[in-house]
Amino acid sequence: MEESDNSQKSLVLQVNHVFKKYISYHKPIYRLWSFFFKPRQGWQTEFVALKNISFSLKKGETVGIVGRNGSGKSTLLQTIVGTLSPSEGSVQSRGRIAALLELGAGFNPEFTGKENVFLNASIYGLTHEQIEERYERICEFAGIGEFIDQPVKTYSSGMYVRLAFAVIVHVDADILIIDEALAVGDALFSQKCMRFLEDFKERGSILFVSHDAGAVTRLCDRAIWLEKGSLVKEGSAKEVTENYLEHLYAQQQDVSGAILQREDEDSEPLPAFEEGKDFRDKFLNSSSLRNDIKLQPFNIKSNSFGTGLIKINDVCIRDQQGSKLSYAVGGNKVVVDICFKASESISSPIIGFLLKNRQGQVLFGDNSYLALLDHNTDLEGGNRYSAKFGLSLPYLPADEYVLSVGVASGTQDEHVQHCWLHDALVINVLNDHLVHGIFGVPMGFCQLERLKG
Repeated sequence: MEESDNSQKSLVLQVNHVFKKYISYHKPIYRLWSFFFKPRQGWQTEFVALKNISFSLKKGETVGIVGRNGSGKSTLLQTIVGTLSPSEGSVQSRGRIAALLELGAGFNPEFTGKENVFLNASIYGLTHEQIEERYERICEFAGIGEFIDQPVKTYSSGMYVRLAFAVIVHVDADILIIDEALAVGDALFSQKCMRFLEDFKERGSILFVSHDAGAVTRLCDRAIWLEKGSLVKEGSAKEVTENYLEHLYAQQQDVSGAILQREDEDSEPLPAFEEGKDFRDKFLNSSSLRNDIKLQPFNIKSNSFGTGLIKINDVCIRDQQGSKLSYAVGGNKVVVDICFKASESISSPIIGFLLKNRQGQVLFGDNSYLALLDHNTDLEGGNRYSAKFGLSLPYLPADEYVLSVGVASGTQDEHVQHCWLHDALVINVLNDHLVHGIFGVPMGFCQLERLKG
């Protein structure tokens, strides 16, 4: 009982069986009549934007929300912050909520940036003295310079976001709600915002909406998936975003170089490929800093989706001589080998892979589309094939990674996924020498020289 009480105390947001309904009348006169008479059939149409949504947010937790346009994400956020009232159900929150929703929401376009800072911050409950004390920091974070004294109606979309985010950063919020508005900012400012959100996670709670599955898996502890106003799935960020990706491909399908060869053909020596060599190899490879990588066997039980016309039978890493590896070293040249069988003939095949970290964030990936563009590589039904990619392994921080692979057909932009394996190969990196970043690349040289003058 005590544990349950503590759990309730840690909740900062509780959404309970929320419905949001809209009524549209077929004629304006029907709206007037409905004030005096019970609406008759044919007068109106009911649209349910949210259907029985329930979830919670704990203190210090970050929850992502994914879903296509029109799935109800923005309606849900507006209901949480109070700009919309639920038709049924309730929203209970503890602490101050700061939200970055629709572009320019909460700003008066005729006011200057400075005037909007004071207006917006006061809406969040800050006193005039508190805003004065934080104003310079807000301006510094926004980084819009002299435009702070110009009417916001003259701002670009990126400047709107900069100023709006700078305000919510400084209002001492307990809960931050971030919609996809961050997508319109420039790359440097987006990175600045992500760094702030990573830091804010240590002391507050976040609701984060994004189409970027990598950002959701990187930032969020859990995620919920909305579809046509309903909550389809709730769980770990990695699991939910993977299921959401599968759904998107399923909906669509209702309508370095690569070598592709038949697996039962005699294997020819793999072509040599030259990449820049790291001048530190001799030292690294004879020290405890060597980037040792353990390669687990192909995971035949990994989750998959697709049309079923392709079955992936094996995924492995080989050396340049063609031998299958159980260990590799970061910085070395290797070959990614994907073996599969086609049950039917398929034209314009695309074979590809993604390397993801433990949180599901994509580090890098590639596919065969450009390499095979000028070659007749149609697949024949009943035959087995092997697609090989020659590349240099990056240096990876010590951790666990997964290689996901897929076989599709079509073009880069419009294709049908025949088989996608989420975690085909598990990769354990045992040690590393990296100082910064999510991965490193071989360094050609490092030189220090004194300049004249």
